[in-house]
Amino acid sequence: MDHSDLPLFPLELVLYPGEATSLHIFEERYKLMVRDCVKEKRPFGIVLFEEGKMADVGCEAQISEVLRQYPDGRMDIAVVGQRRFRIDQVIDQKAYMQCEATVLNEPDEPLDSDSVERLITQHMKLLEVAGQEVRPTVYQDVDRLSYFIGRNAGLSLTQRQELLERESENARISFLVGFLEEFIPQVQQMEETRVKIRSNGHFKDFPGGEEGVD
Repeated sequence: MDHSDLPLFPLELVLYPGEATSLHIFEERYKLMVRDCVKEKRPFGIVLFEEGKMADVGCEAQISEVLRQYPDGRMDIAVVGQRRFRIDQVIDQKAYMQCEATVLNEPDEPLDSDSVERLITQHMKLLEVAGQEVRPTVYQDVDRLSYFIGRNAGLSLTQRQELLERESENARISFLVGFLEEFIPQVQQMEETRVKIRSNGHFKDFPGGEEGVD
C-alpha cells in the first residue's frame, strides 16, 4: 500500500501519466482539497466516475500551477498525470474523499518493436483521414507511446479507462492496435459520406451540406 490518505477527485475524466490538463474547481470540498494539496505539495487522485460508479484504477494528478483564483474561492488549476494507482479502501474522514491505494508499477519488459511501428503507422493514418496534420517526429522520445497516442485516438471514456487499466506498455499498445484496426475504416467511411453529401445537391439540407449541381 503506497498511499494511506490519497485525496480523491472523482470526475467524468480519465487522466493518463504524463498528460497535462486544466480543471475548474468550484465545489467547496474540492476547493479545500486543492488548497491542502498545494500547501502540502502533494498529488490528488483523479478517478473516473461515470453513471454513478467510481472506477478502481486512477491516476495521480500533480498540480503544476494555479492558473486563476476567483473572488468566491473558485480556481482554475493545471495538473499533470503521474503514477497509476488502484484504490484499496475509501476513507471518509474529511470533507473530501481519500483512499488507501497501491501504486501500479510498470513491469520491466522489452517493447514489441513491430507493434510499436504498427501503432505509429495506424495513428498517422487516422490523423490523415481526419484531416489533421501528420508529423512523424512527434512520436520520438515519448516516454509511454500508448498514453501519448491514447489521448488522441478517438477512444470513448470507457475505452480510455480500459487502456489505463492495462498492466503493461505492450498490453496497451496491443489494445490500441486492435482498436484502430476497427476504428480507422469507420472514420474513412464517415469522411467519404461527408464528401458525397456535400457534393450532391439533393442533400443540401443535411448538416454541413452545401448546394451542388445535379
